[in-house]
Amino acid sequence: FVTGIFHLKVPESSHVGSAIGRIRAVDPDFGKNAEIEYNIVPGDGGNLFDITTDENTQEGVIKLKKPLDFETKKAYTFKVEASNLHLDHRFHSVGPFKDTATVKINVLDMDEPPVFSKPMYTMEVYEDTPVGTIIGAVTAQDLDAGSSSVRYFIDWKNDVDSYFTIDATEGTIATNELLDRESTAQYNFSIIASKVSNPLLTSKVNVIINVLDVNEFPPEISVPYETSVCENAKPGQVIQTVTAADKDLSPAGQRFSFRLSPEASNKPNFTVHDYRNNTAGIETRRNGYSRRQQELYFLPVVIEDSSYPVQSSTNTMTIRVCRCDSDGTILSCNVEAIFLPVGLSTGALIAILLCIVILLVIVVLYVALRRQKKKDTLMTSKEDIRDNVIHYDDEGGGEEDTQAFDIGALRNPKAIEDNKIRRDIKPDTLRFPRQRPPVEDNTDIRDFINQRLQENDVDPTAPPYDSLATYAYEGNGSVAESLSSIDSLTTEADQDYDYLSDWGPRFKILADMFGEEES
Repeated sequence: FVTGIFHLKVPESSHVGSAIGRIRAVDPDFGKNAEIEYNIVPGDGGNLFDITTDENTQEGVIKLKKPLDFETKKAYTFKVEASNLHLDHRFHSVGPFKDTATVKINVLDMDEPPVFSKPMYTMEVYEDTPVGTIIGAVTAQDLDAGSSSVRYFIDWKNDVDSYFTIDATEGTIATNELLDRESTAQYNFSIIASKVSNPLLTSKVNVIINVLDVNEFPPEISVPYETSVCENAKPGQVIQTVTAADKDLSPAGQRFSFRLSPEASNKPNFTVHDYRNNTAGIETRRNGYSRRQQELYFLPVVIEDSSYPVQSSTNTMTIRVCRCDSDGTILSCNVEAIFLPVGLSTGALIAILLCIVILLVIVVLYVALRRQKKKDTLMTSKEDIRDNVIHYDDEGGGEEDTQAFDIGALRNPKAIEDNKIRRDIKPDTLRFPRQRPPVEDNTDIRDFINQRLQENDVDPTAPPYDSLATYAYEGNGSVAESLSSIDSLTTEADQDYDYLSDWGPRFKILADMFGEEES
């Protein structure tokens, strides 16, 4: 070595693995014989450093193996040995071919960020804790010689909901909102500490807060809430096994207990057997049940948990009495089956109901047909119009509404030409004044009626206007002309029926009949 002691100054903020200084040993040889190997002699302070050889300059490069802390130790002293890497055995007797030097390293104090007392903080808080309750604190110190004050704040990038707050000076953490373990069971965020003298120097620590469950919900019976029992059940028979459910996040080892409510304990119908494994059985206490006497039973069951504070609830189970076979298989639980005789099956019940429905349909059809027959008979009697006879319900006035029928075509045009005055309608031009003789006070009623009847018979303006000549003649285009007896001959002997033979085959029988009479 050129000198026996090397002095190095190293900042405490130096990174592990970085080169903090160089030392050099001189070898007058050349080539491989000039290659030097450096080693740190074990001793005080040597375990924080390491040394390697620079192949180009044959210098010893000292590197940092562990971080330095001025506040912990300010100086380190150790020895370094330099020796030939390639030793010729022929010259062993000449000398040791190595040298030793002392290295002294002084640690320089640097302005460092605060240091937390723990690498991570874990805290616990009960749910529904009032806002502002302090649940814990973090501590950070400035280890520099100046010992600056420290300020704390939450890294909001990881805690966007801001459920917690921290005191900037003391480092105490408090709740900022009501916590619900059923929603969020754990919060994880970071606390940052900075030096007041240099706010840019900061350090960060992770904080985990576990939310403890508060027993706020009572346990309840898991489904089903309804079960059944056979009419032929025996005492002590288990008809249903029930379990419990709790909306709280139950801790490990949570236990539920089952029992009957006090008001049901004295009734000799059913009981609850707690199996001590968070289940219970509903057992019968009677020898048989009757649907005719009681179809439904309501059993109040009390369930209690083991958390603090203890929560309990009363759950009512519905037990329906059913008809079963000898093996306990349920045959019927319907309400209608209660009123059926023993042994009557469902198929027989359906057949009976079907027969009743068919009988009702037959009766309804029979009644409907009777009513329809009566209605048809009545309408037939009312609508049986013969010889164009029109029925009127009002008195007097004649047959004014026959104007709806065009009966003029039935009249003989010749008769219309001869008689200018029509009898089928009320004349408009003729207005004969009626001359009514004075009526004496003592005139007989019959004479009075006859007198009025004679006046109306000779009065052309009085109704009716349609019955005299309406059906007297055939139509204008008839080959037989009029068949009315008005224009017929006075005696049958004067009548000639030979013309019937000229009317064609349709009148052949009629012609034969009248021809035989003549012969």
